[in-house]
Amino acid sequence: WLSEFALDETRSRVPILYVEAVPVRVDALGRVEHVGLLLRGSASGELTRTLVSGRVFHGESVREALLRNLEKDLGPTAFPRLPASTLPFTVAEYLPFPGVSALHDPRQHAVALVYVVPVTGECNPRQDALELTWLTPDEALADEVVDDLEGGRGALLRQALTHIGAAG
Repeated sequence: WLSEFALDETRSRVPILYVEAVPVRVDALGRVEHVGLLLRGSASGELTRTLVSGRVFHGESVREALLRNLEKDLGPTAFPRLPASTLPFTVAEYLPFPGVSALHDPRQHAVALVYVVPVTGECNPRQDALELTWLTPDEALADEVVDDLEGGRGALLRQALTHIGAAG
């Protein structure tokens, strides 16, 4: 819907709206058993962990954007269980200047609505994701994993798991 040039120009002038999701597997009582983290190659050639993330397109509802980005990153058979309400558990703000906030995106000023989304199906990462790793909440909260999440998303992961009572 925007050329790369137009997107770069827009990113340099206005905040861009995103949705982000922490995919989880839950037991019959709704307790989180596993957290899914994506492995991606960065522009600098480094491998980093990240969450499901993507822009909200013009004219697209937040619910549609969340479903589209979950399918884009996890595949069409992930079968996410979207929340009844589109109220996120937090709103994250990424600034293009390092050190100003815990969240950083050198490309842009971005605002993300962040959700925890249970998935029940087979997840096969697509697009630029190399793999999806399922970790227990304790494994996901290990310092080496949290520190490996790009752009400060480790703080979001901690916040998400605390929000749903899965942080031990």
